[in-house]
Amino acid sequence: MNPLQAISLALGAGFSSGLNLYATVATLGLLERFHVVHLPDKLHVLSHPIVLGFAVALYILEFLADKVPYLDTVWDFLHTFIRPPAAAVLAFGVSAGLGAEWRWAAALLAGGVALTAHGTKASTRAAVNTVPEPFSNWALSIGEDLLAVWLTWFTTAHPIFAIVLVALLLILCFYLLFKLFHFLRRALATL
Repeated sequence: MNPLQAISLALGAGFSSGLNLYATVATLGLLERFHVVHLPDKLHVLSHPIVLGFAVALYILEFLADKVPYLDTVWDFLHTFIRPPAAAVLAFGVSAGLGAEWRWAAALLAGGVALTAHGTKASTRAAVNTVPEPFSNWALSIGEDLLAVWLTWFTTAHPIFAIVLVALLLILCFYLLFKLFHFLRRALATL
């Protein structure tokens, strides 16, 4: 894997992990298992049936927890300490064939991207929880899961386009965080 592919996969998997870590791990494992993509040797373990089983089971648990308002906020809070470090570990493994400087750059980049995606997801979901109907929460949850799986695949198939797409998604994240911050300020001023 060349540095461009490694950075692309680090960015894509980082962003996807920030949305749904378990869907990302399961997708990478299934892509490797069915020979759609060839991951570095250190990440072949993702295609092991035990790892895939745990990833799918945890994805199902997250899928269910994500549909319940306020439980999803608690789940996201707990995963603030899981998703970014796991994304960094994935990126470190993805760049196994590169020099140490590229591995650390990929890990730091993926952790930061995952934290940004996760922070935007958690903030948006907390804001949506203020709406009394459940359908917007469900729509966001399903959309996040689909984006996580699709972006993980897209990153393996189209590395250069994936870098551009993740950059655009990060710009969208910063815009949403800016709007959510102003929403919070107005809500607190009203109180």
